[in-house]
Amino acid sequence: MNANIAHILVQINQRFYTNFGANFSETRRRIQPGVRKIMAHLARDERILDLGCGNGEFARALAQNGFHGEYLGLDFSQPLLRDAHLQTGNFPVHFCTVDLTSPNWSVNTANCARLAAPWTLVTCFATLHHIPSRALRLHLIQQVHRLLPSGGQFIHSNWQFLNSERLRARIQPWEKVGLSADDVDDGDYLLDWRAGGQGLRYAHHFSPEELAQLAADTGFIIEESFLSDGESGRLALYQIWRKS
Repeated sequence: MNANIAHILVQINQRFYTNFGANFSETRRRIQPGVRKIMAHLARDERILDLGCGNGEFARALAQNGFHGEYLGLDFSQPLLRDAHLQTGNFPVHFCTVDLTSPNWSVNTANCARLAAPWTLVTCFATLHHIPSRALRLHLIQQVHRLLPSGGQFIHSNWQFLNSERLRARIQPWEKVGLSADDVDDGDYLLDWRAGGQGLRYAHHFSPEELAQLAADTGFIIEESFLSDGESGRLALYQIWRKS
C-alpha cells in the first residue's frame, strides 16, 4: 500500500471517530472479557501506556481495582477523550491527544503529560487493526519497543470480525470511498456503522501468522495468544509480547 492510500484510510477513521465518537462510546461501557483476563495478572504499580485508550474504560477499571501506578492513555478522538475524563473523575490517570500514525507520536507523548519512558507495560486494545499499511504498523511497534525496558510487555487485541456472520454483513465495497480492492492490502476492509447515523470505518483483519511476523521483525517474543470476547468468545485475538 502506498502512503497516499494509507493517509486516506487514516482520514476515514478520523472522520468516523470525530462524528460518531459519542455514539461509539455508548457501546463501550464495559470491559471486555479478554481485557479482564489480562487485568487479573497485572501488578498494581505498573507504569502503563495505553494506546488507543478511547473513552477510558480500561483506566477506570484499573483504578477501581486498586491500581496505584502511573497510567497514560493516548487517543486522537476528542469526543472519546472528553468521555474518558468524565469516566475517570479524580482517579490519578492522564490522557493526551495523540495521532498514533504520526512519525513522532512517542516524543509528543512525553511532552504532553510530563511522563516519560520506560513504561513497564504498553497496551493497545482494539486499536492496531485501525492502523493502515505494514509500514505504519512497523513504525508504531518499533516505537513501542523503544519505550519499553528489556523484558517489558506489549499487550494488544485485534478485532476478528470475520468470525462473526453479523459483522461480515457490514463489509462495504471500497468504491464507497473512491478506492478499489487493488488499492488496499490483503486483510483490509471497510465496514459500516449504523448507530446514530450511517458511518464507515477501516479495519484490518490480522492472521496469527501476520502478527508473528510483526513481532519477529520488531524484536518481540510472543508469550501468549488467545481468542476472547463476543457471544462466540472469538471476536478478538489477544497477544502478549515481551521485548527480547
